[in-house]
Amino acid sequence: MRKVFTKLVFTTLSLGSVLTFAQKSDLGAWYMYFGNNKISKKLNLHNEIQYRNFDAIGDLEQLLIRTGIGYDLTENNNNVLLGYGFILSQPYVKEEKKENIEHRIFQQYITKQKFGRFNLQHRYRLEERFLEDDFRMRFRYMLGVNIPITQKEMLPKTLYASVYNEIFLHFNSPVFDRNRVYGALGYVINKNMRIEAGYMNQIQENKNRGQIQIGFYNNIPFTKN
Repeated sequence: MRKVFTKLVFTTLSLGSVLTFAQKSDLGAWYMYFGNNKISKKLNLHNEIQYRNFDAIGDLEQLLIRTGIGYDLTENNNNVLLGYGFILSQPYVKEEKKENIEHRIFQQYITKQKFGRFNLQHRYRLEERFLEDDFRMRFRYMLGVNIPITQKEMLPKTLYASVYNEIFLHFNSPVFDRNRVYGALGYVINKNMRIEAGYMNQIQENKNRGQIQIGFYNNIPFTKN
């Protein structure tokens, strides 16, 4: 199954390159690392890097670095977290690249549920965004589900499907910011690591854009407790 997933990753990247170079396309690519590492029985360290491109690779759209400390209200579930994000954006304005830096503080709550093979996750996040010439607040809600395919549980060497929907809402007008819909195939490498390759469609008020995504997830604990 690992060979099957490796082929899927290369096929996804190749498709993105073909679509990007064959025509003027809005299809981008995001390469993502997520760490969620236990530092005690109740506390976890969140660490995350996302390298977002306008095309397959090389034309930076955004570099996002996030970190935070979380606390489990119940064992391995119902986690509250306080975090910080640094975001470097390089948008095109009238066909000329600009550079913007944002500092972001966020609070979030994650709760998980299981129904048969369906592993659900609800994430509620509040963001305080310190832009170069502005301050904004935003609320996000994500509903995600992982479904093991080759086994009944999310065990090592399991191929699985992953989908989510996330909505972003401003505290000021216009209220609607964006909505993201995502679908992917993933592979559980071992009990602490997995990888996903998929496609995300992002809907904003005046545009609709697709992103190919490759994500690596690391949950190796920093403690034996």
